[in-house]
Amino acid sequence: MRITRPKLPDLKPHWNDWGDMSLTLAAQAPGEAEIFASLQGEGPSVGTPVAFLRLSRCNLACVWCDTAYTWHFDGDNRPHRDGETFARKPNQLSLAVEDVAAQIAALGQTRLIITGGEPLMQAGKLADMLEHLPDMAVEVETNGTIDPPARLDVRVDQYNVSPKLAHSGNPADLALKPAMLARWATDERAFFKFVIAGAEDVDEVLALARTHAIPARRIFLMPEGTDSAALRQRMDWLAPLCLKHGFRMSDRLHIHLYGDTRGS
Repeated sequence: MRITRPKLPDLKPHWNDWGDMSLTLAAQAPGEAEIFASLQGEGPSVGTPVAFLRLSRCNLACVWCDTAYTWHFDGDNRPHRDGETFARKPNQLSLAVEDVAAQIAALGQTRLIITGGEPLMQAGKLADMLEHLPDMAVEVETNGTIDPPARLDVRVDQYNVSPKLAHSGNPADLALKPAMLARWATDERAFFKFVIAGAEDVDEVLALARTHAIPARRIFLMPEGTDSAALRQRMDWLAPLCLKHGFRMSDRLHIHLYGDTRGS
């Protein structure tokens, strides 16, 4: 019997980070880069005023991803629960690293959150961009599968590492790389943020923490959801599990404040 597999998008050109000096960004409106000021909604810096930079493209495909417009473009048949794909042109744009830095500086914030998609797919150009923002504190939000090069790593103050559990729909050999999990576990700048949909996901976190010696004090459990009601319902049973296992719990503050919208 012939097995038909989902067609994967061609990622090879996107890993070549040494060509033109431009970053590939997500768009919050056609032609408008998703660069904005807001309050950090998740993890250890929750509530902090920050600038956000959202990049496009991802090497994983989470079925519940709430930023699928950064990677689930027309022709990409990796599964997503909404079944929606996005036209690339209105949802993605390229800007010179100097222009990206200028837009970030104009927001007047002192802390920058670099998110995606998977931002470390463009690590070299991010390092070039940060040369124009020498006084900015930097957080990188990553799925934890890519090792940042030294010239970017020296500019990062905090990593928010979100390994993708089985319920994300990603194969474990792609999403949970032992060497990378061990690398992040030994980096005191790295905080682990696990998306939790069911109580069984906490068992998976416990197994990963044991295997890779991840300190409980650097583990956040965050309920999956894109509206306040869903988040509160999951936090009701997640809070006692955090208390039991010594994990920290992360809300999604931006969902309560702004809803599931771009640029917020």
